[in-house]
Amino acid sequence: MAILLTAILFALIGIALAAGGIQLLMLGGSAYYLITGIGFIITAILLYMRRSSALILYAIIVIGSLSWAVWEVGLDWWQLGPRGGVVIVLGLWLLTPWIRKPLGFKSPTGARYAASATPLAAAVVISILVAIIAMFTNSTDLEGRLPEEQVVAAPNLGGDVPPGEWHQYGRTPYGQRYSPLDQVNVENVDELEEVWRYQTGDVKLPEDVGETTYQVTPLKVGNSLYICTPHNWAIAINATTGEEQWKYDPNAGLNPDRQHQTCRGVTYYQDPAAQPDAPCAQRVYLPTSDARLIALDATNGEVCTSFADQGTLQLEAKMPYNPAGYYYSTSPPVIAAGKIIIGGAVNDNYSIRSPSGVIRAFDVNNGELVWNWDSGNPDQTEPLPPGETYTANSPNSWSIFSVDEDLGLVYIPLGNQVPDQLGMGRSEPVEKYSSSIVALDINTGADRWVQQTVHHDLWDMDVPAQPVLMDLSQPDGSIVPALIGPTKQGDIYVLDRRSGEPLQPIREIPAPGGAIPEDFTSPTQPITALTFRPRTLEGRDMWGITMFDQMVCRIRLKQLKYEGQYTPPSVEGTLVYPGNFGTFNWGSIAVDPERMVMFGMPTYLAFTSQLIPRAEVPERQPGQTGSEQGINQNEGAPYAVKMGPFLGPLQIPCQAPPWGYVAGANLRNGEIAYKQKNGTVYDMTPLPLPFKLGVPGIGGPMITKGGVAFLGAAVDNYLRAYNLTNGEQLWETRLPAGGQATPMTYSVDDGRQFVVMVAGGHGSIGTTPGDYVIAYALPQD
Repeated sequence: MAILLTAILFALIGIALAAGGIQLLMLGGSAYYLITGIGFIITAILLYMRRSSALILYAIIVIGSLSWAVWEVGLDWWQLGPRGGVVIVLGLWLLTPWIRKPLGFKSPTGARYAASATPLAAAVVISILVAIIAMFTNSTDLEGRLPEEQVVAAPNLGGDVPPGEWHQYGRTPYGQRYSPLDQVNVENVDELEEVWRYQTGDVKLPEDVGETTYQVTPLKVGNSLYICTPHNWAIAINATTGEEQWKYDPNAGLNPDRQHQTCRGVTYYQDPAAQPDAPCAQRVYLPTSDARLIALDATNGEVCTSFADQGTLQLEAKMPYNPAGYYYSTSPPVIAAGKIIIGGAVNDNYSIRSPSGVIRAFDVNNGELVWNWDSGNPDQTEPLPPGETYTANSPNSWSIFSVDEDLGLVYIPLGNQVPDQLGMGRSEPVEKYSSSIVALDINTGADRWVQQTVHHDLWDMDVPAQPVLMDLSQPDGSIVPALIGPTKQGDIYVLDRRSGEPLQPIREIPAPGGAIPEDFTSPTQPITALTFRPRTLEGRDMWGITMFDQMVCRIRLKQLKYEGQYTPPSVEGTLVYPGNFGTFNWGSIAVDPERMVMFGMPTYLAFTSQLIPRAEVPERQPGQTGSEQGINQNEGAPYAVKMGPFLGPLQIPCQAPPWGYVAGANLRNGEIAYKQKNGTVYDMTPLPLPFKLGVPGIGGPMITKGGVAFLGAAVDNYLRAYNLTNGEQLWETRLPAGGQATPMTYSVDDGRQFVVMVAGGHGSIGTTPGDYVIAYALPQD
């Protein structure tokens, strides 16, 4: 019976592999699956006939599979496993007495002898030995070291921020995410322990939109931490004890048309003209998801009624279209030269009748509009006269700005015009400013320079990250004020922030064509000298738990339109890689301005996009919203778009891991020093498996003078510390929820250095929701 059932199993496997193999071969893919499928079918026949040659043939299949796998992927254990797992397990089964004896022979004396196991046993043993070697072979990481010498003794950190405080989203107006504190260092970081834990009480609700996320980086001023929550509560916490000082709820309400329900931070301001103890001398400005900007007294949370209309500025003013939930600010504004400068998020791919992406500067004290810069009408920076509106659906900036007050410039990361995947009908200004970094004059709003990162963007490759400012040493020994701009496609732009001129080369490379008839593509796209772009995916990069779902992914890859990065969207379906989450996102990077190096978390996860002609678009269901996954309606456009991560039949990524790294680069010469796999699948699988595959993430890092980089972000719920020099993980602690926020650090009155992480989860990637603010410090003597 065992031999018959085994023959049936082999036949079924052979038929499945041969059928898929024929389809894959016809699409131009590997012939392995067809050949192996035929081998399984013949083995099944020989087993049914009880021929010992079945074992010899299967030994050939084992060795052939091993040779093919090593030829394709080398000694990468996580790639070899799916290719060989089923083959080896079945080989071990064929070596059992229940199979070998029926395949053996009878001696003249009537004794029954099992078929010889030698060829198959040798093949299986060799395969297992190769697998063991692969387990201890690092075939995916880049090992190296960043320079440790201090290039400048007193770097420009940007702004007058005391060493023990954190006044802006990136600590200072430069957005470096660098702290000059060094009490916690590479020698003692593994001793960090939790000091206090605060819960905001703002938890994800059943009626919330899917992308309800907690991405806030706290500010630390004096002995207070200032945070906001996903539902836009503003809270002050005692920085030493974690006790709540005050809480303000703006009652922003819920709206199913909001694409995002989040708050990345508040903005702190101290009025130099006010008496220190006067009401609202210190303020916290809170952006809300119902498109308001509210000024609060930082000492008690009361509304500062002298600002705008009784303390509230309505950001929907002069919008050409104003459907509720379509416009809001998810990121903290910046304050410079007496002005509070703010952008806003416009729902992606809802409708072409969308609000404007205008950038506006208001008087920080009374809320009066000073200037407006609209990328759809860039020359009209004076406040619009009565009756006029901003340009509908112009590229917006939903991320964080950086400021150099000495140069009088604010640096804006810009997105794209909705719909992201349809480029027909874009105006000349939109074509110029989409997916770019723009420097605006703080006083007038006039643009001083622009650096576009994608031409005629059809892939949602908006610039998502806060540009980082630092003074960078050049080969001739001079120091140049620089801007470091991370992008979704993985390029790192290193520019002279005075003029936008490249400090490291940018060149144009050919890009795929073949857009839909109504649209076009740019013949070239820019690429930077310092880049974390992945290579073009191939069949050998497809993955799965077994050879079967890996084969399905290889077939799907061939069915999708894909000629490398910037393959245009299509009705058939297009592979987008890097995907919509990008290589870098709003978490940006952190830099050490003394050593002139950077630390970041490049992520690699392919997406698919498919254009759906309007006549075939299903009606929008109540509560359905556009997002990175599912059907985005694009109301008013000739096509909707269906998007999502490129997943296999078992709903795991079709591309092989690693999907996420930590990386360090030398900004002086543009060389990547190391890339180390980051994160485990502990929270990605039904069983808590600690396998370090290198997982996706979204969030940002922070660096300290102690040579330590801190990062949560990964889809497993951990906060980790790394050696900035080589990327080695030094410490980790389990978080009660997803850590999709950027950590920060500060010192308190007794001299202790605290590290704070907000753990609240992220709706898009499905990490555990929560409402935690957690502080860590070294043990007290």
